[in-house]
Amino acid sequence: MRAAAPGRVNLIGDHTDYTGGFAMPAALDRGTEVELQPGGDSVELVSDAEPDPVRVPIDVGDPRSVEPAWGRYVAGVVAVVRPATGGRGTVRTTLPVGAGLSSSAALEVALALALGFEGTALELALAGQRAEHLASGVPSGVLDQLASVSGRAGHALLIDCSSYEVEPVPLPAGVDILVADSGQSRTLVGSAYAERRSQCEAAAGLIGPLRDATARDVERLPDGVLRRRARHVVSENGRVLAFADALRTGDVAAAGELMVQSHRSLRDDFEVSTAALDQLVDRLLASPGVYGARLTGAGFGGCAVALAEPGSPAEGWRLSAADGASVLSG
Repeated sequence: MRAAAPGRVNLIGDHTDYTGGFAMPAALDRGTEVELQPGGDSVELVSDAEPDPVRVPIDVGDPRSVEPAWGRYVAGVVAVVRPATGGRGTVRTTLPVGAGLSSSAALEVALALALGFEGTALELALAGQRAEHLASGVPSGVLDQLASVSGRAGHALLIDCSSYEVEPVPLPAGVDILVADSGQSRTLVGSAYAERRSQCEAAAGLIGPLRDATARDVERLPDGVLRRRARHVVSENGRVLAFADALRTGDVAAAGELMVQSHRSLRDDFEVSTAALDQLVDRLLASPGVYGARLTGAGFGGCAVALAEPGSPAEGWRLSAADGASVLSG
């Protein structure tokens, strides 16, 4: 079985998914392919991005105990899919690992398909999310996996993280997606991601679901930290919906300004940016032809994303919005 899944870049809407809000990623024309020959009682894989192979028994217990570390994501998928037989195979990827482009989600989705997972796109995304939780212990949302399974070429994806509804929104013609790496490797394990999520939950416990909260509700919060966290989420949800409207009308300048506002909110209110990311965003915004730029993903390192005119000299990879995960051969 051979299957592939794309990575994703989040154009706008970070740290909104686990509060049931809105986000707008795009699946990328870079991704991960898994080829597996079935047989045996373990899943054995070698990867072109990792020095050490992985062997995971199909009755694996605790995925977080598996070594090497990338094998924990393999083990998470095996623990969720529970295939009747194992297999031996290869993993090939064109995604930079640790750059915040969802290399782990692409691996989870592609491997689940290669192991014979059957179900809807949403069920596949939720299976990948469960695998991620088992592998990392990080209570991440389903945004990455849902973007990977739902991608449509030439479109961004407006995702309602409460209903899991996905609306493809055409990207305006003549606009490039640029992704630039800060050089600061990102991992959510050991980061403050879980702390940020618990702060959002604490704020919601005082003013109700952040998806439905208003700016006035946020200002009622007595704790300054909770107020800043909630202010980011509430304002970011509004920016996502405005960004979708800007894309629909072809107003790329307005979309770019919303990206800049999003980065400032992530930097100041949610405090997940870094000096390297801030400097990268500043360089992108100073480049001719760039409409807007922001950190992308959870922060704490990784990449920034920009929208730019074709031919802009701004740094970064020129990427395209791509179709979602698929089985390539049986």
